[in-house]
Amino acid sequence: MLLLSLVVSSFIAASAGDFHQEFDLTWGDKRAEILDGVKLLTLTLDKTSGSGFRSKREYLFGRIDMQIKLVPGNSAGTVTAFYLSSEGPNHDEIDFEFLGNLSGDPYIVHTNVYSQGKGDREQQFYLWFDPTKNFHTYSIIWNLQRIIFMVDNIPIRVFNNEESIGVPFPKNQPMKLYSSLWNADQWATRGGLVKTDWSKAPFKAYYRNFNANACTWSNGDSDCASHTSNSVRKNVWQTQALDASGRRRLRWVQKYFMVYNYCTDLKRFPQGRPRECRRSRFL
Repeated sequence: MLLLSLVVSSFIAASAGDFHQEFDLTWGDKRAEILDGVKLLTLTLDKTSGSGFRSKREYLFGRIDMQIKLVPGNSAGTVTAFYLSSEGPNHDEIDFEFLGNLSGDPYIVHTNVYSQGKGDREQQFYLWFDPTKNFHTYSIIWNLQRIIFMVDNIPIRVFNNEESIGVPFPKNQPMKLYSSLWNADQWATRGGLVKTDWSKAPFKAYYRNFNANACTWSNGDSDCASHTSNSVRKNVWQTQALDASGRRRLRWVQKYFMVYNYCTDLKRFPQGRPRECRRSRFL
């Protein structure tokens, strides 16, 4: 478990549930739909197009949670992306991407962190459950000290702020939340060897129970900056880290479910591993 549980306070935006209020359906024509009142959102991919949505708000630090049920069956070639991103060539980005696979083979969860336009910090994992049978919660905790990727409240990755040794960290650019379902069969499944089987289309992913406890950005300022610090504010996601139990869970995930870690890819970095890889056990 994480050291600190999240407490919702009045000065931090706490958005939940209402997809019409929180998101714009940005592409895919009618392939993106909000159903069940405002409580369920679906994305669809067919041979003509995928689909996607984007948050109306921008965030600068916070905790973002979304329950997602991924494309079932033969999802090879498809990618369901769920990520925070700013705009521009020097953008920041915090990524979850779910790479589809043949029926019976596990999804791969692809994670990455971009800062000032530079990414190349990929880690990939199998999941310890079937993400197509039920909804599961995928979370990003982003503060000045670190970024924590979580699945059902279990940490799978921590990216620490290592600016002290010259590693850029996303901290100045507000980001919107995006999600999309699209065809990436040129690379997504087994390096592009397995192509999308369009006879299985349409492919659908499902979203519910969005929650954002975060500082929102508007007119060049964060709403958190306008409130006085207090003991509650100091003890939530803004300083959140892992306790001993959280570190044990992280080691369990990385030992048994990690598929790829850029920090151990020595062929990719013949001149030496990235600086942050030499500093931290958990990346």
